[in-house]
Amino acid sequence: MRTYHCLPLIIWTCILHTVDNSPLQAKANSHLLRKMANLTKDDGKMLHRTKRGWMWNQFFLLEEYTGTDTQYVGKLHTDQDKGDGNLKYILTGDGAGNLFVIDENTGDIHAAKKLDREEKSLYILRAKAIDRKTGRQVEPESEFIIKIHDINDNEPKFTKDLYTATVPEMSGVGTSVIQVTATDADDANYGNSAKVVYSILQGQPYFSVDPESGIIKTALPDMSRENREKYQVVIQAKDMGGQMGGLSGTTTVNITLTDVNNNPPRFPQSTYQFNSLESAPLGTHLGRIKANDLDTGENAELEYSISEGEGSDMFDVITDKDTQEGIITVKQNLDFEKKMLYTIRVDASNTHPDPRFLHLGPFKDSAMVKITVEDVDEPPVFSKLSYLMEVDEDVKEGSIIGQVTAYDPDSMNNIIKYSVDRHTDMERVFSIHSENGSIFTLKPLDRESSPWHNITITATEINNPKQSSQIPVFIRILDINDHAPEFAMYYETFVCENAKSGQLIQTISVMDKDDPPRGHKFFFEAVPEFPLNPNFTIVDNKDNTAGIITQKDGYSRSKMNTYLLPVLIFDNDYPIQSSTGTLTIRVCACDSQGNMQSCNAEALMLAAGLSTGALIAILLCVVILLTLIVLFAALKRQRKKEPLIISKDDVRDNIVTYNDEGGGEEDTQAFDIGTLRNPEAREDSKLRRDVMPETIFQIRRTVPLWENIDVQDFIHRRLKENDSDPSAPPYDSLATYAYEGNDSVANSLSSLESLTADCNQDYDYLSDWGPRFKKLADLYGGDDSDRD
Repeated sequence: MRTYHCLPLIIWTCILHTVDNSPLQAKANSHLLRKMANLTKDDGKMLHRTKRGWMWNQFFLLEEYTGTDTQYVGKLHTDQDKGDGNLKYILTGDGAGNLFVIDENTGDIHAAKKLDREEKSLYILRAKAIDRKTGRQVEPESEFIIKIHDINDNEPKFTKDLYTATVPEMSGVGTSVIQVTATDADDANYGNSAKVVYSILQGQPYFSVDPESGIIKTALPDMSRENREKYQVVIQAKDMGGQMGGLSGTTTVNITLTDVNNNPPRFPQSTYQFNSLESAPLGTHLGRIKANDLDTGENAELEYSISEGEGSDMFDVITDKDTQEGIITVKQNLDFEKKMLYTIRVDASNTHPDPRFLHLGPFKDSAMVKITVEDVDEPPVFSKLSYLMEVDEDVKEGSIIGQVTAYDPDSMNNIIKYSVDRHTDMERVFSIHSENGSIFTLKPLDRESSPWHNITITATEINNPKQSSQIPVFIRILDINDHAPEFAMYYETFVCENAKSGQLIQTISVMDKDDPPRGHKFFFEAVPEFPLNPNFTIVDNKDNTAGIITQKDGYSRSKMNTYLLPVLIFDNDYPIQSSTGTLTIRVCACDSQGNMQSCNAEALMLAAGLSTGALIAILLCVVILLTLIVLFAALKRQRKKEPLIISKDDVRDNIVTYNDEGGGEEDTQAFDIGTLRNPEAREDSKLRRDVMPETIFQIRRTVPLWENIDVQDFIHRRLKENDSDPSAPPYDSLATYAYEGNDSVANSLSSLESLTADCNQDYDYLSDWGPRFKKLADLYGGDDSDRD
């Protein structure tokens, strides 16, 4: 196709120099020219036109050109070209130089290669005309489009090579099955190359396809899955609107008919015959019956039942969901002597009927079942299939925990004896009374070691030992609260020297071997002997745990490096069980974050880093102290003993000393410094012997002292109590304290106070004190003593 255009140049060259690709724009240009011509005609004036250099419409090429020569596209030409070869045509843009070439002298454009519209449908190029001598463009650069005309070179292709679909059987005509889709790569806007039409090549007369949409539909009514289940349909897609010469593609659709419940169950026979021993246990399977159903899946699920009538209370039928069979079972005990033959009617029905097909008939069928009872010599029968007994673990030996009963079902009613199968009771914990079946214990029970005992009891006919039966007896041991709670683990507890008051240093939990029905509930308290602890306190968290809390700020390893904290733990079951656990709390050095660094007393000494001079000074102080103690002891021996109280009226200048008089009857280790820590050492209820009775104030009780207080703290507290006591001697008196033990049950035997008595003292009570005081009773008691 040889096409080129050469239009005259008009005065609006600057406006129309660009190639117009739209037909609407071309119409507008022609309209503009007509308007200008009319103006010229109306005005009666002659207008002079200037020729335009060039103007291009879009070019068209056929794709897949197979000719021997190159495909001619068009020609570029300008009015400035006089044919003398002074102008040169240049082509730039998409494919210029390789796909599209131009003769620079003539302006002829050719396609150098075969083009494919599916790869690229249009090309945008630009053309210039240049004066060879001056290199100046004689025309402005113009842009034009080359479009590739489509040819029908692509066949329709389906999105899948194989489709799979299902449709319910018995569907009506026109029921949609599946939609297939084919696409054509050709140009849908040009001709009919991409217009696809569907048709069915295989699958008629059962199915049809919509030629435009590709929807496959059923074409026959009431297709039965039982007759044919699977179909293979071949669909063709053809372009060119299905006309001859069009290209086509095919796909395969496998269609399966799904089942619907359109077939009722049917028994293959009308009567069934079964036999049963009269001794058959309850639930014994006597036989199976089955009704056939042509449907599948849940549509073939059946349910069997026994119609009301004879034997309906003696037998039962259950449905096996796996095989869809009806199982005839024994519902009540049979007795040959009472009835030897039963006839029952069993019904089989679909569990999921479809209302659309109820008109085909009742989806139910019935069959007669005859059961013959056979007479046998039966073994003893227990009253239960199994026994469950419960007994407390603290029951005494020989206690009865339960009873089993069995009887002979035969008419002879033989006597039965009972026994324990020792293979199930190897330790002989239980036994049974052979006549009445009472089970009793032979040994103590312990739930913690064996919470369950499963034994087997045998019942045997005395007249026919071969006839025996066994039954399991499950004995559950009930828990009794006979174990005290104890710590769940060994706790390595420490407290930092820099600890603050109220700081949690340990959380403790406990365990209990018992298993109360309402669950464990534990309580934590301090032991009654030491209800108040100045160092630590125990806080019950109410969740079966307790926290150990510090009671003061700061602890010293040099004074006390280990504390023992007893904790009383008890449960809430009956009877209440309790125990005392002791926590060992070490005093340790910690960093600022509370991380333990060292707990050894030796490490404390090393950490102090004492210099040699400091150690020498400490040794000198110790030597001087020992010297003073020796001198004081020497002077004390030379001192003359004087009465404790010189004058009864004046006590201001007294020096009260107690020296060492022994600890009385309870002092077994004299000078034992441990007595300073005895919290019972104080005798607050005693009256001071160096103060007049009329000046005595009420004695104030102080906080009890604990065993963990060191000696230094003990002495400081004693001094503080003495300084704050208003009944103490004057300031120039010296009071020393030492533990002399509790008072004797015989009270004081001293006669120091007897001098101040106004009358003779009666010592007759010495005779009531026993043989130890017989000598004193003879000396002081009775009239003879008075006379002497």
